Amino acid sequence: MELRHLEHFLAVADAGSFTKAARNLHLVQSGVSATIKTLEHELGAALFVRTPGAVVLTAAGRALLPRARETLVAAGSAKDAVHRTQGTLQGEVTVGTLTSVNVVDLPDMLSVLRDRHPAVTVRLRAAAGGSADLAQQLRDGLLDVAFMSLPDPQRLGLDTRLLAVAPLSLYVPSAHPLVGAGRVVLAQLGEFPFVDSPQGFGNRTVVDQAFAAAGVDREVTLEVADIGTAVNYIRAGLGIGFLSRFLVEDHTGLDVLEIADHDLRWRFSVATASRRRPSGPTEAFLDLLRERYPSTRDLGR
Repeated sequence: MELRHLEHFLAVADAGSFTKAARNLHLVQSGVSATIKTLEHELGAALFVRTPGAVVLTAAGRALLPRARETLVAAGSAKDAVHRTQGTLQGEVTVGTLTSVNVVDLPDMLSVLRDRHPAVTVRLRAAAGGSADLAQQLRDGLLDVAFMSLPDPQRLGLDTRLLAVAPLSLYVPSAHPLVGAGRVVLAQLGEFPFVDSPQGFGNRTVVDQAFAAAGVDREVTLEVADIGTAVNYIRAGLGIGFLSRFLVEDHTGLDVLEIADHDLRWRFSVATASRRRPSGPTEAFLDLLRERYPSTRDLGR
């Protein structure tokens, strides 16, 4: 069994297609198919069920998947060790990010990283499913490091460092009955429609947990994956919503209320998978992050 066999196996498993995997690997499809057949012959088991629309892992394939990732990570660590003795760092780091959240100045950070380690490639990946999706991708080995906002990431098998905390305020459109109230309790809000992120996003989880603890039902009538645009829908009168103030530059057509009976706080962390030792490039990224952001920032009111 060669590392190339495992690389091709993971490419097909992640893409769900031989064609897409070949494209991602910059190879012809017949070459990838031949590699998988060789691996299946060596293991004595089919790894994929091939259908006209997609390929799906068999039970043997699912059993191999985490071991294949671990093996390639270990091989990468071995290369890192050799490169360090030569005074160079090579490889790549895949970073998961959240849209519209600019707590960390990634362009500036990556510019410094490139100057220090020009042979390191960085791949940025935004998760359509929010922080819950990023956490799963970390555990699956699809990401090396991720920025996320889940309330309790340690419970998910992740090593984390808190980077920032921000209160959540309630934004309502200017014609709303609550305008001018200043402070409200959650029990007053159950009758109103909400604009919020989909489930799995950190800010949505914080708010859902608070309403559940208060015993108040609420209805989210509009879900917006890009939290930075949610204020536009609130301003348009489509609902009320909780946002961190640093996300809202223009308060025209809005009133901002505080919650009197709950302390709603959004937490922003950097995370890696607990069960995987970070590669050299990942360590370099994390070291630079600690250098640039040594302590937790309070984004305040």
